[in-house]
Parts: sequence; structure tokens; C-alpha cells
Amino acid sequence: MYIIVFNAYFAKEASKYQPISPDRNVTLNSLRYRGLDGFVAAVSPFNFTAIGGNLAYTPALMGCSTLWKPSDTALLSNYKIFKIMTEAGVPPGVVNFVPADGPVFGDTITSSPHLAGINFTGSVPTFNRLWTQVGKNIDRYKNYPRLIGECGGKNYHFVHPSANIETVITATIRSAFEFCGQKCSACSRMYVPESLWPKIKEGLLELRKKLKIGDVQEFDSFSSAVIDDKAFKRISSYIDHAKSSSNLKVIGGGKYDDKKGYFVEPTIVESKDPKDKIMTEEIFGPVVSIYAYPDNKLEDALKLVDKSTPYALTGAIFAEDPSFCVSALSKLKYTAGNFYINDKSTGSVVAQQPFGGSRMSGTNDKAGGPHYILRWASPQSIKETFVPLKEWSYPYMTK
Repeated sequence: MYIIVFNAYFAKEASKYQPISPDRNVTLNSLRYRGLDGFVAAVSPFNFTAIGGNLAYTPALMGCSTLWKPSDTALLSNYKIFKIMTEAGVPPGVVNFVPADGPVFGDTITSSPHLAGINFTGSVPTFNRLWTQVGKNIDRYKNYPRLIGECGGKNYHFVHPSANIETVITATIRSAFEFCGQKCSACSRMYVPESLWPKIKEGLLELRKKLKIGDVQEFDSFSSAVIDDKAFKRISSYIDHAKSSSNLKVIGGGKYDDKKGYFVEPTIVESKDPKDKIMTEEIFGPVVSIYAYPDNKLEDALKLVDKSTPYALTGAIFAEDPSFCVSALSKLKYTAGNFYINDKSTGSVVAQQPFGGSRMSGTNDKAGGPHYILRWASPQSIKETFVPLKEWSYPYMTK
């Protein structure tokens, strides 16, 4: 629960700001942060246990009562966090661990007049459903609920002709295939100049062959099975699409097996069509699609990064040309909430790279940063007067 330590620090720092009191003998102005007037519903994903703790306990840190619904496929790990935090001293009833059917939980919390906020990490359709339900019930709430969402992404690596090829290869393999690509920040699409594509292609395929996919208890395993049968079917359907499309070619991996566990090979797809669904839709699995753009069409390729998907979570550019880096920062300004230069699109660290995306990737409230905690606070401004008010009229009213 590394992030809670930082959130406590951020809360302490925020409380240091107090309004100006020109003459403290006359009036004293102060500001305090209260918890929200109602409960917060925390909905956590399967893929990062620590996120579940952050979603539930950051609102609690700021004084909110929380209902925590864990992912169905991460009940035990999330329950361990709940037990640890209880043992550490969080009072009973502050955070309530509530495993539940997703739609039932959503319907229940959004129908309560006491809903004060939703802290969510998961899919776009689920967050959209919750947001819609809040809108339909807006007249019954005691307060306007705070809605924070961290959703999906179609994260990119964009390679400039000046890029360091070795860095590109290593970063892409790590980003696309760690944890079977089941990170919301994982690289899922890549744009490579035609002049570099042969060497990058060769390097990606060679490194991909070295990856061991097996039992997580064997520490030399790079990754293991995907989370469940639904994920397996979704990911394998995209691989099947790649195999059957004339514009796509599976150049690495492409096999999958669910006889014992839900295993999908790290898969590399070469695309002739940068707008094919495999280049634009979230897959959330070990599949990366690559489009080789003509070197003289660099600007068009940058536009593809911006316009091809509704997401804007993470993205990375690779270039040794400083002027391009400056230009790309401007042209790709709204394509990613977390932007990396010569580094992979994954791996944000609390207090170093506060995390979150915009567009359909979420509300970009930057978990791991100093402002996140304030979303779970209701500030109150207080003025205390020490000199009695005796006059009802103003000086200008006197003739």
C-alpha cells in the first residue's frame, strides 16, 4: 500500500494552505477538508491488487465511508488487502468489503440518495453504464456524486527514423507482453517508419522467441495465462481476425490453448491498414499490431495516432532527434494522459508519473499525484470574527 503513504503526505501538504487573514485580531480565516457527505463506491479490477486498495482507502483517508466491490477474479488478493488494512487500524465500517454481482452492485449504489462518489477502474462500457445510471437518478441524490474513472486504452509506440532500434525493440516487448498485455497501459499498436521496419521486425521476432510463457511460480516465466475464459475468447477472436484478413499478417506467435489454463502466445501482427479494428480497438491481451508508415508520410502517421481511437491513456515516442520530440509533444498533446519519450508506455510510479488518461480512457484525475485526494474531500471555508459588528449601515450612506 505504497500509494497510501504518499496520499497521507499529500493530504498533510494540502492542509498547510490556509486563506489569508489580514488582521488576526479582527478575523481568522481557515479552510478544512471534510469527507464527502455520503458514501463512496469503489470498484476495482483484477489486474492490480494495489489499485483496489487505493480505490477504497484513499477516500477513507479523506474521511469518507467506502463500499469496496472487488473484481470477481481477484477476490482473495483484495480480501488480503482488506484484512491487512483492518489489522493496521482502519476502524470497522469505514471500508466495507462487498463482493457482489456487478450489475446488482451498480444498480444498488446508484439508486441510493446517499451516493457521494464512485471510484472506478475497469472497462469503458461498465463506467458508461454507471455514469448513465447516475444521470438518470440525479434528482434523488443528496449531493452531486463525484465520478472518477480509469478505463481502457489503445496505447501506442511511435517510432521516428532517428530512434534507437534496440530501445524500441526491448521497450515494445516489455510493454506489450508483460502480464500477458493485461495492463491498461500496455502497448497495443505501433507505428514504425518503413526504413527501420526490417531491423525492428527482426529484433522483435528474435526477442519474442526468448519469452517463456508458463507457471508463475517459476521465476523464469515472463508471463502466464490470461485471467479467464472471457478474456481468452476475446483475445483469440482478434488473432483469428488477423489470420483471416488480407490486410493483416501474424508474423509472431498466434497460437492459443485453453486445455489447461487460458494460454495465448505473445502475438505480433503486421497491418497494411492502420484503421483495421486490430489497430483501433482495445484487446487487453498479448497482441501488438504494427503499421509501417512511409518515411515521407510522418505527419500523416502522427495524425493516425491522434484520430484512430477514442482512447488517450498512454503513449510513447522513440526518437534521438530533439526537434521531433518537441514537435511530437505538441502534436500528440491530447493522445495520452501519460506520455513517454524513449521509454515504454507502461510502468508509472507513484509520485513520479501520476497516472490517468482522458477521452474515453477516463477522467484523468491522476492517481499517485497530489490532486487526487482532493476529489474525495469537501472543503469548508470558515471565517471567525472577534470584533462585534455594531453598525448596520455603510459609510457611504451617511450624508
